[in-house]
Amino acid sequence: MPAKIGNGQDAATNLYWGAAFGVKTFFNKSSEWKLIETKKNPVENILERLLFKHKTKNIYLLADAYDGQYIKQTTIDFLLACSGNGITSISNNGKEIFFAGAADIIAYVGHEGLMDFSLTNKFEKQNDGDRKAIMLACISKKYFSSHLKNTGAEPLLWSTGLMAPEAYVLHDALNKWIDTGDAAQTRNAAAAAYSKYQRCSVNAAKSLLVSGW
Repeated sequence: MPAKIGNGQDAATNLYWGAAFGVKTFFNKSSEWKLIETKKNPVENILERLLFKHKTKNIYLLADAYDGQYIKQTTIDFLLACSGNGITSISNNGKEIFFAGAADIIAYVGHEGLMDFSLTNKFEKQNDGDRKAIMLACISKKYFSSHLKNTGAEPLLWSTGLMAPEAYVLHDALNKWIDTGDAAQTRNAAAAAYSKYQRCSVNAAKSLLVSGW
């Protein structure tokens, strides 16, 4: 891996953000999503924040590029949001939009930090919100299961093995969920995208990317 795409302190070239299949680059080229706002260093530990809006539906996506040296806090923030905590609000054109713990879907995309550290935090479900979680990282079902269970969020998509957590998986999964609201179809769309870009069989991708407990 070239050093620049593995540099977690440089969002512009990072594998998960500014590289060709990073969230920023891939969604910015999407025919379904439009970038409507960019902020550098909006809050502590976040290098860049993007606000996207779906081009045909009243749906927003907030994407945060965390500083890679704070991956533990990134993971904690993700799980807090899954539990209904850590609500973030963004103002756009006089409209207040709520994310994180108030979002319908919360996603983590990147390195599986839980391979490197453990968490003692208790991520207890705060309310009866219907939240879905996407975890695109290596073996995320194994590493996130015990923490996610208490949050009350349902696993819409996670992995059973080593993977390349690139943005086309998130992109196609979100688009299918928006169209259908169906977990099985969402998983199939994610697997099809992974198969296409990673040049593996669809069955192999379906074994890797799964939905539900």
